[in-house]
Amino acid sequence: MKTEIVTINLKKRSYDIIIGPKLIERAGQMIASCTTGRQAAIVTDSNVSTTYLSVLQASLAEYNFHITLIVVTAGEQSKSFPVLEHVVNRILVAKLERGDNIIALGGGVIGDIAGFAAGIVRRGISFFQIPTSLLAQVDSSVGGKTGINTACGKNLVGIFYQPKLVIADTTVLDTLPPREFRAGYAEMLKYGLINQPDFFCWLEKKWKAVFSGSIERIEAIARSCRFKAAIVEHDECEHGKRALLNLGHTFGHALETATGYDTSRLVHGEGVSIGIMLAHEFAERMNLVSPDLVKRVRNHLHAVGLPTQISAIPGLLPDTDTLMDYIAQDKKVCDGNLTFILPRDIGCAFVAKDVSKIEVRAFLMEKLDKIH
Repeated sequence: MKTEIVTINLKKRSYDIIIGPKLIERAGQMIASCTTGRQAAIVTDSNVSTTYLSVLQASLAEYNFHITLIVVTAGEQSKSFPVLEHVVNRILVAKLERGDNIIALGGGVIGDIAGFAAGIVRRGISFFQIPTSLLAQVDSSVGGKTGINTACGKNLVGIFYQPKLVIADTTVLDTLPPREFRAGYAEMLKYGLINQPDFFCWLEKKWKAVFSGSIERIEAIARSCRFKAAIVEHDECEHGKRALLNLGHTFGHALETATGYDTSRLVHGEGVSIGIMLAHEFAERMNLVSPDLVKRVRNHLHAVGLPTQISAIPGLLPDTDTLMDYIAQDKKVCDGNLTFILPRDIGCAFVAKDVSKIEVRAFLMEKLDKIH
């Protein structure tokens, strides 16, 4: 299978996203071509370290990198102040300098923690992303967002810090649990719903090929990255158009916070899937979209096995007022007013400002009443 390269053009901070099979085996060469430093900290998790770490270490050893290994517990709950502090301290104890390197080997959690640490240690150390989940390859590794979660909400503490290179090895996706692959697909589908109607239609026809690992998988990842790259290039720090990438995330993040970031109950992509559906149902309630359009989106999410209702989340959830408090912490809130990304059509989403809290509360109350 061929390798695809997507470039994010940010002047002096431009970088490539390299997409293709068996790339971790060549990671040493690719990273060495982007840096003169030969000290590197690999940040990974307890799951990924047992599968791909040895391959990466061997590749880096060929180019004389001296490695400090930092392994954190797998799972969303590692996106926290204590784990960030642990990673930062390990980097400092290893005496990495600005010209040295931090390499994230893992999914979105690892990319967010490692990128955050890279951006704040010595006010910036070279950073490389090797995303090992579909969600990370099509979304979280692209665009420079880093962050951790708090009790108040998801990703509320972080910085924008761009990597030097993203190496998206599609071979590793073959060993991804089906649940995690589906979760990543939700972020991919999101791009079609925002402003790529042709991509949404393509996914409706080709999703089985994307799941099976054929050439369509590489194409889908590349198309997703190109779309996100175009938005990041025009709005790197999310002051305008980049907010569109949060379709489904306002509801989704609130639900993740409500579960205490317990991934046995809800992983990020599942929260996004439910959030996408809630955004479309809320838009229908506001007479922005037709019931047929909402049904079409729901049918596709069902087809790939993604959840579409709050009731799909196991365990107890907080009441409407608590969920509204979480939504009020959303990063898009301005002057206390709610902002949502809502659809007008397939591939026609927009930033809806000053959304009525009364309407949102009534909508959520109806949804929660059905499961209580």
